[in-house]
Amino acid sequence: MKKNTFLFLSFFAITICNAQILKKQIPDSLVILTFDDAPASQYSVVAPLLKQYGFSATFFVCEFPPNYKDSLLYMNWRQMQELDRMGFEVANHTATHAGVSKLSKDQLIVQLSYIEDKCDSLGIEKPSDFAYPGYDLNRAAIDVLEEQGYKFARAGGSRAYDPLSDHPLLVPSWAMVADNKSEIMEALKEAKDGKIVVLTIHGVPDLEHPWVNTPPELFEEYLQYLSKHNYKVVTLKDLNDYIDVKQAMKIIIPDLTKRLKN
Repeated sequence: MKKNTFLFLSFFAITICNAQILKKQIPDSLVILTFDDAPASQYSVVAPLLKQYGFSATFFVCEFPPNYKDSLLYMNWRQMQELDRMGFEVANHTATHAGVSKLSKDQLIVQLSYIEDKCDSLGIEKPSDFAYPGYDLNRAAIDVLEEQGYKFARAGGSRAYDPLSDHPLLVPSWAMVADNKSEIMEALKEAKDGKIVVLTIHGVPDLEHPWVNTPPELFEEYLQYLSKHNYKVVTLKDLNDYIDVKQAMKIIIPDLTKRLKN
């Protein structure tokens, strides 16, 4: 009898905890496409294709040194502004693609503030989401992001995001490149049972960093698959409709080791 009572109370506690974190049920086939580093092809190739298929996305922007002013390689801020006007999310990737684990608190705030101020000057909504450049992070950076009001931060880990166990500032993702199609197709199957698939994408194509390149024809193949199989493709910011971030941050302890398990 005592064992049954314990099991009932444990189930009740988990149910209450889940209800506090989730505003509503996570639907199956929920996918988030995130784009890093602001290469020029994200404006010229990616945005038109996303619009064509009726998908949204999050663009994590920065001024990638040293060639960020080269319009053949990178977007300019007017193009980033246009992404915002097109309904995409423009989010923070630090000013200079800085490895945040190597920054002091003040240095990280400066990096964040630069992108925030640029957005403000162009009428782009203040970023509330962040992506760790190179997936480099530490606990101190998580604390700074929380203090600065950031809600979601995307990391790596090659696994699905579980809002009931993953801290909002440690959202895992898979990285898309030219030669891992089978991995990405298998990853998309993980968008079920309350889990969300988040993908990290760079240039389509990526001229300056070919090791993270995604060929345009392959990218469109993914979009065709997502459309044909009725995936819902949203921004990272849209997760606020499903997740009570404040409650999640109170309940879930950041676990930096989880991103190394897969």
